[in-house]
Amino acid sequence: MGAERDPRRSPLGPVPGDFRTGASPRIPVLDVLRGLAILGTFASNVWLFAAPGGPASVLGGGTAADLSGAPAALETFLRFLANGKFLGLLTLLFGVGMELQYRSAVRRGLRWPGRYLWRATVLLVEGLVHYVLVFEFDVLMGYAITSMVVAYLIGRSERVRTAAIVAAGTAQVLLVGLLTAAPGGPSVALPPTPPGYLGQVGMRLDQWGVFRAEIVLIVPSGVVLFLLGSRLLRSGAFGPGGARIRRRMMLVGACGLPLNLLTSFGGQRWFLVDRYLCAPLVAVGLAAVVTSVVLGAGSRSGPFRRGMTAVGRTSLSCYVLQNVVASVLCYPWGLGLAGVMAGAGEWTRVLWVPLLWAVVCAGFTLAATGWLRRFDRGPLELVMHRVTGTPRAPVTPR
Repeated sequence: MGAERDPRRSPLGPVPGDFRTGASPRIPVLDVLRGLAILGTFASNVWLFAAPGGPASVLGGGTAADLSGAPAALETFLRFLANGKFLGLLTLLFGVGMELQYRSAVRRGLRWPGRYLWRATVLLVEGLVHYVLVFEFDVLMGYAITSMVVAYLIGRSERVRTAAIVAAGTAQVLLVGLLTAAPGGPSVALPPTPPGYLGQVGMRLDQWGVFRAEIVLIVPSGVVLFLLGSRLLRSGAFGPGGARIRRRMMLVGACGLPLNLLTSFGGQRWFLVDRYLCAPLVAVGLAAVVTSVVLGAGSRSGPFRRGMTAVGRTSLSCYVLQNVVASVLCYPWGLGLAGVMAGAGEWTRVLWVPLLWAVVCAGFTLAATGWLRRFDRGPLELVMHRVTGTPRAPVTPR
């Protein structure tokens, strides 16, 4: 379909920038949210790297399965803090990014989706490489496929977009319900992860169907959250005038939080309900809370906010980097910390994981901050823009 020629007559809501030049300044709160989402996503993934048997053992029952008492409860609680919420937030923000790219095409009078499908294809290839060489549970492939679907919905009428949200949401609930009710639940038995790097690559290829099955859940969830992110941007939720909509978002998050806690402690049987139904509700509230805090702080920018902004502006690079570093630190072909810590006491086996998360996060946050002193975006972002030929938007001075 063609893009609307006059954005001021479209239902896009307030559009920042100059319509004549297509200039669109960055929205600072989105960088902070994206940076927080990247750190939080790693807080969930770090348990996979730290599992002595690798991700395959986690699919079989979770890392708390061989713990007892208070250590097991603490690990479950720590995983509850991150599981699904920040992935949901990241997915929501991907939808916001799609909306901004759609607006950019509208301002320039370009056809949509047009070149965006090439961008999604490049992301799909990046995700494939990341999956095969680095991480079994890559989300980039799922995002790329979802974006190809949403690209044909984002410019449609509000009625069509709402119908798509309802249809995808219904499909997601039914799918999660069926998988949860199935005999044995969502757990999957896999052979142990090979200790060597090439063996791990081979296992990802051999077990493609198992490891990539999550895409079936990512796509309908992504359609809902992508379109919701677009709608929230149009409603002004990330601007000073969006206090009312943010209060509604916080209410959604407050309703989802106790359900999220219950399903987290409900065991492996409820894992999919926890991750794909309850956690996204909390993500909506989290987006509202963080946005309100950032907007309330005004132009004040402390070390934490500057760090989150740097990670947000280099989010793709940081997402891949954190998984590469964690692999080197934890797997037998690297430093093998997961195997070393497996022989420690129960408390140590739980507490070293958040310490690992903090060290790795501090490392790539410092790296992102230093990189942006010389470049205006991350290394993988530069590659993406070079390959796709996407115009580079001006950077708002900090």
